[in-house]
Amino acid sequence: MVKITFVDAGGTARTVEGEVGSTVMETAIRNGVPGIDAECGGACACATCHVYVDEAWREAAGEPEPMEEDMLDFAFDVRPTSRLSCQIRVKETLDGLTVTTPAKQG
Repeated sequence: MVKITFVDAGGTARTVEGEVGSTVMETAIRNGVPGIDAECGGACACATCHVYVDEAWREAAGEPEPMEEDMLDFAFDVRPTSRLSCQIRVKETLDGLTVTTPAKQG
């Protein structure tokens, strides 16, 4: 299992375990992490699973693909480290990943 820390807009951190091969969004939903709405269920069609990847993890998490970049246009308060958590696959190299949820979802 891979540990992922979700920090909400108020600064509260929750560390949960994610299964390799799942997504960061699926991990959040399975663990009841607030701030991840995931209205489309992970189809990269709604931008309600928007997160900010901690700068230290940006390279490991990767850059958004063009379809994800298009969906980020609908997200609230997009930043250079913005990603849709449905598009980040959990892998061993992401053990310790920290992401922050925005104050509100798109």
